[in-house]
Amino acid sequence: MGRECRYDGCHNRDGVLEAELAAAGEEALPFCPEERGGLPTPRPPAWIEARDAGAVLDGHDRVVTEGGGNVTAPFVRGAELALAKCAEFGIEKAYLKERSPSCGVATTHVNGVPVPGPGVTAALLARAGIEVVGVEGKRAAPEG
Repeated sequence: MGRECRYDGCHNRDGVLEAELAAAGEEALPFCPEERGGLPTPRPPAWIEARDAGAVLDGHDRVVTEGGGNVTAPFVRGAELALAKCAEFGIEKAYLKERSPSCGVATTHVNGVPVPGPGVTAALLARAGIEVVGVEGKRAAPEG
């Protein structure tokens, strides 16, 4: 949505998604689980250490930075806060940025490489019955 909350301090504004939401009469509620979980922006790149987001949520894996720092707690806290926000506002569908260790829906990062599967927030929301939709970001809105 244009918020500069990526790990590197940049944004992934998605004009295509904004146009689609406007055409459907839907309004986005911007939310960054990594920031809300307590991580700064910018922050070191992070990924799921060895298995998958489900293992992180179940306490059997960690989220680590490229330097080896354990950031599992802020990732899980951010996911839980995202779920609470969905409950508060009756949100049934979440549009999430692909390839993020938090928000990836079809692709996330494990051990520093992109792999099929969700990130921590996407996995928790899906477990709770929220429809999660992956978006690429940085797509320009159609002209006209």
